[in-house]
Amino acid sequence: MKYFEVNFTISPYSSDAGDVLAAMAGEAGFETFEETETGMKGYVQQQLFDEAALKTAIEEFPFMDTTVTYEVQEAEDKDWNEQWEQEGFEPILISDKLMIHDGRHLPDSPAAVAIEIDAKLAFGTGTHETTRMICASLLEMDLSGKRILDGGTGTGILSICALKLGAQEAVGYDIDEWSVDNAHHNAVINSVDDHFTALLGDASILLNKVEGYFDVVLANINRNILLADLPLFRQKMAQGSMLILSGFYTDDCQQLVAKAQALGLTFISQKEDHDWASLCFRLI
Repeated sequence: MKYFEVNFTISPYSSDAGDVLAAMAGEAGFETFEETETGMKGYVQQQLFDEAALKTAIEEFPFMDTTVTYEVQEAEDKDWNEQWEQEGFEPILISDKLMIHDGRHLPDSPAAVAIEIDAKLAFGTGTHETTRMICASLLEMDLSGKRILDGGTGTGILSICALKLGAQEAVGYDIDEWSVDNAHHNAVINSVDDHFTALLGDASILLNKVEGYFDVVLANINRNILLADLPLFRQKMAQGSMLILSGFYTDDCQQLVAKAQALGLTFISQKEDHDWASLCFRLI
């Protein structure tokens, strides 16, 4: 997975200015940020980087006496691998039922459902709010015998979660070859690979490579991609099926709800975790 590392200089710097810039940079595809002495450093997949949107966000930055500049460089894959190999992540318990862990940090006590994730370069370990919210929604559902579509599958964690909760089949896709390989790998170590398929591509593959309809559609992707892909998701939804979305901020919910409702989907519920949100819809 190829990333850009973008160094932002905020002058004068304040945490409030940094928070606002991070939220606005999310419109340009950024996934994560870390603070620096003069501002912050952001990471964005090269395929998703919308520099025009970033420039617009900076031009419209609401702190009148604050200047924002940035420099872009390529983040080396080996840096991401080294960080993962050294750190991994501590076990995560969701809704007192689902335990997500890596192979280096085993849980102290068992849970009703356990998932082991070897993330490599792919997104989705359960540490992020958006992943946790979708997993929590899946725990609330009866997935027995259901067919799952997983947009932007990443590590495959959402498909694996659904399959361990009783789903019959899961089909995931991702634009990144690393993610597709990693999703297959994680399906194997969780013993659900016989029921999981991961495809390389974006949502357009739903038109010519994915047959039939789905009972549950999952997508943990940024707002702009979701808005573009919602019509394709709608085409693959069976009557009575559920659509669960995340990967965006609470401020984005109104726009996503409006688009989904225009496509004939009924809004069911909303979850929030810090500034992140998840939305559930049903095709009635």
